[in-house]
Amino acid sequence: MTGFDLIIFDCDGVLVDSEIIASQVQAELVSKAGYPISVEEMNERFAGMTWRDTLLTIEKEASIPLSASLIDRVDAILDKKLASDVRIIDGVKAVLMQLAQPHCICSNSTSARLATMLGKVGIRDHFGKHIYSARDLGPDRVKPKPDIFLHGAAQFEVDPARVIVIEDSVHGIHGARAAGMRVVGFTGGSHSYPSHADKLTDAGAETVISRMSALPGVIAALAEWSETMPA
Repeated sequence: MTGFDLIIFDCDGVLVDSEIIASQVQAELVSKAGYPISVEEMNERFAGMTWRDTLLTIEKEASIPLSASLIDRVDAILDKKLASDVRIIDGVKAVLMQLAQPHCICSNSTSARLATMLGKVGIRDHFGKHIYSARDLGPDRVKPKPDIFLHGAAQFEVDPARVIVIEDSVHGIHGARAAGMRVVGFTGGSHSYPSHADKLTDAGAETVISRMSALPGVIAALAEWSETMPA
């Protein structure tokens, strides 16, 4: 069999343009708590991380004790804004209709948030039961750990080496590579920044695209290249 047996999509910043909304909410609250940070810096440094891990990183770096209530406050504000404001990434629906390979979502977002966002943009039913949250595996199994990617591959009973992952974050790419999967980086979200593509490449993405419409051709090219590699 040629090509890939499974395509795994991250959700935030790949299928839905949610990372910019999260960064805006998080930057405002963290700045008010005593750690001034811009939306742009939040995008570059923390996109793809859970909010809990972001707070822990800031606490260690700045020696500022951030209130545990910030977690709940951000979640409440963000859930409301995502439910009303999140938009689909341009070209996603057309690409999903083109893909012949099985595909699924593997995300650090909670199952409830995934259901809200994907429902809002009209693609939840397309993925059906194949929407997987790392939070459901356990609090210590989120990206950059490979667990959620391996879980996704296991649901389809495919070899991780025959899976390709679409990711917009360094943390996600590290997780996918640790799972033994190949990765295409994506910089088409509103949270992208000038060095985004370079950082994704450095993290292990084989190529980086800025438009979702380029994905089918890239997948075909990577599959063909794999088949022509010497054993």
